[in-house]
Amino acid sequence: MKILITGSGGMLGRELRGVLSKGENEIAGLDIALTDMAKPEPGVFYNVNINDAEEIKKVFEKEKPDIVIHTAAWTDVDGSEKDPEKARKINVEGTVNVAESARKHSADLLYISTDFVFDGGKNAPYTELDECAPLSVYAKTKWEGENKVRGSLENYAIVRTSWLFGPGGKNFVKAIVSRSKDHKTIQVVNDQTGSPTYTKDLADSVKKLLEKGIKGGEIYHVCNSGQCSWYEFALKIKDLVPEMKDVNIVPLSSVELGRSAPRPAYSVMNTSKFREHTGMSLRNWQEALEEYLCEEGRAKR
Repeated sequence: MKILITGSGGMLGRELRGVLSKGENEIAGLDIALTDMAKPEPGVFYNVNINDAEEIKKVFEKEKPDIVIHTAAWTDVDGSEKDPEKARKINVEGTVNVAESARKHSADLLYISTDFVFDGGKNAPYTELDECAPLSVYAKTKWEGENKVRGSLENYAIVRTSWLFGPGGKNFVKAIVSRSKDHKTIQVVNDQTGSPTYTKDLADSVKKLLEKGIKGGEIYHVCNSGQCSWYEFALKIKDLVPEMKDVNIVPLSSVELGRSAPRPAYSVMNTSKFREHTGMSLRNWQEALEEYLCEEGRAKR
């Protein structure tokens, strides 16, 4: 099977390359960043911007992929609030270019979306049938991206995930550990609740979905089990990283933090549909976090 991964240099893109390159799959990577991290090894790499419709068409004409995994996006939530035109150009128009080429070449598409498509007003985990009401510019563009995929293709899957962490990219875990080197007190919001998700586990989940086959259009919620606030997440990181033992983690509200973009107060997702479809359950986020930190050489031994 020939698989094209957009955003192949991102956290998830890198993990997907590693997981999916095993066996008989042929992997092609596509990313705007011309770096060694973006290039699949082994595999083919294209230094292409998803907003360049003509270049995207050329990649599809040359590779003729069976499956496209569309991870490329601008995920800067506050940056998107300040520059909505850029967010829409990448997350909506770029998705249209990828989806249209997938349609023309009869390729199935798996689109990575976000828990932020919900407004956070629910007090129980969101299912795939719950109404979406995105709050921020970023979330709105990802929701519109979902709609563009639905409107372009017959065979697709939308995977909503949350609070990603993993090697090879910016994430909350790295930010907290890095900040602790120069600050003995770190303030973290305690009124937003979600499910931290390890890119390694998400990549394994995507592999399982591909093995099951993408027929028709389906949405799946995929994240590590359990839930926490960002504050509780930070406390667990501190507990696992010896160098942080003297760091004081202080809770504060979203209002006190004063970020540009609104976030859902509660975005935990129900993953039972994915579990029933694949027979696969994701481990709890604490266990995943410990493995990640051990692999990064930061956790207690």
